[in-house]
Amino acid sequence: MNLESMIFCVESFDGDYVHLRRTDVGSDDLKLVARALLPPEITEGTKLKYELMQYEIIK
Repeated sequence: MNLESMIFCVESFDGDYVHLRRTDVGSDDLKLVARALLPPEITEGTKLKYELMQYEIIK
């Protein structure tokens, strides 16, 4: 089983959803994620690490 970490940046908010851009690989695709799955204190530009099916804010 591959337990890969991924790094995202919050691009924008869309109601109850957030558009995330993956920044650890070259990708222009946006990922749409329910806001309830993300830390409540996120803002546009917040960097997140996704690992073990959880998002956490990174500096």
